[in-house]
Amino acid sequence: MDHINIKTLGALKASNYKSLSVKDELRKNLIRQLKNKEEGFEGILGYDETVIPELQTAILSRHNILLLGLRGQAKTRIARLLGNLLDEYIPYVSGSEIFDDPLNPISWFAKHEISIHGDNTSVSWQHRSERYTEKLATPDVTVADLIGDVDPIKAATLKLTYNDERVIHFGLIPRAHRSIFVINELPDLQARIQVALFNMLQEKDIQIRGFKLRLPLDIQFVFTANPEDYTNRGSIVTPLKDRIESQILTHYPKTIGISRKITFQEAKLTEEQKGIESDGLVKDLVEQVAFEARQSEFIDQKSGVSARLTISAYENLISTAERRMLINSEKTTSVRLSDLVGIIPAVTGKIELVYEGELEGPAKVANTLIGKAIKTLFVRYFPDPEKAKKSKTANPYNSITEWFTEGNTLDLSDSLTGIKYKKELMRVTGLYDLVKKFHPKLSENQTLLLMEFVLHGLAEHSQLNKKYLDGGFGFSDMFESLFNTGVEDEEDDNDFR
Repeated sequence: MDHINIKTLGALKASNYKSLSVKDELRKNLIRQLKNKEEGFEGILGYDETVIPELQTAILSRHNILLLGLRGQAKTRIARLLGNLLDEYIPYVSGSEIFDDPLNPISWFAKHEISIHGDNTSVSWQHRSERYTEKLATPDVTVADLIGDVDPIKAATLKLTYNDERVIHFGLIPRAHRSIFVINELPDLQARIQVALFNMLQEKDIQIRGFKLRLPLDIQFVFTANPEDYTNRGSIVTPLKDRIESQILTHYPKTIGISRKITFQEAKLTEEQKGIESDGLVKDLVEQVAFEARQSEFIDQKSGVSARLTISAYENLISTAERRMLINSEKTTSVRLSDLVGIIPAVTGKIELVYEGELEGPAKVANTLIGKAIKTLFVRYFPDPEKAKKSKTANPYNSITEWFTEGNTLDLSDSLTGIKYKKELMRVTGLYDLVKKFHPKLSENQTLLLMEFVLHGLAEHSQLNKKYLDGGFGFSDMFESLFNTGVEDEEDDNDFR
């Protein structure tokens, strides 16, 4: 940009530079972006038909914006990306605390500088990366933090009365003049602070300890809020909510495909971890756990299930496989279903349980969600075991269930070496043949994964018994477990304590 070489107000005027308000600036650059069909919100997935069009409409309307949605719906990231729509550089009066526009100064300092130096007033340039301010609303935020306060040291040093504008120490909002200012979790802000904020939006004046100052700040406000906060912690005062012209509702990914893209975009894996084979099935299972959680009666749906659940869960899944590889001194490994025990800490830390869920316990709820995810996806890969059992044709699972009926059991821990893992699965009569019948072109690792998947699927459809081991799962005959329910239940309860 040629303008940044300009160092004085006179040269700025001679260049025919035109100042725009921050809202007009965002609008101008969005129009150019839309006309050129450029990608505007990189990394924001699943909002192409919903949130982003509404956001673009709000910017074209030059509105202040409220992003309303549950946790983990990319509200803050969207706000931060708005900075890309600002001009790369804008001029300001050198030394101004609030980065006054040289062509439209509003502070005493800038007006005084221009009155003394005229066209020789020094001009500096501010990059768009410096024109974004973000504040997390907490109950302890004060008017002084956001708007400012009288500085008695300034008054004494400059020998000024408190009636002079120069004694004010500006807060975050005045310092965000000509910028984007974001307040996260707005309902957490005390009502009296929200009223002060509204006064600044509506009347364009500042009132600090009886001092009244007309200061027409130029700010693009973006607020974020969680609907849960309206009842649990606070609310947005009506006059302020009325002043925020556009309220945009965010949402969770609507399909597993989009959810997967978000997870892999955000998951932080090392180069070594990226070499661990992870089949599409286990990736889908991780996403399905979140989808099941968002429908579970054990989980507080008002609190939401963050997209961070699947990101953390996938990282843990890969790390569980990596740990096994390191312990067994193997050079490679692939993710197994028994590794799903490793995602439980990621799940339990990301869900808010209702009373019934608390009675079950977080670990048991997490295991239930994993089981439901397996059951949901199983029928996409293999015939429905319940329908197969009732069908007049031969049941494809008969040889597998009969093997367990004969008294055989199978324990699959997440610490088994690759050789032992394969050996254990191959013991089950008919298991390999079933997988090859429905998925003949898979690699060996994929085939073994689906063999394990069949056992989990049959267990979730009540054709086999599945028990939870330390770091894995054990499978046995369904009827045998019925005769040992007392012992099994006691063991299970101990697992979840």
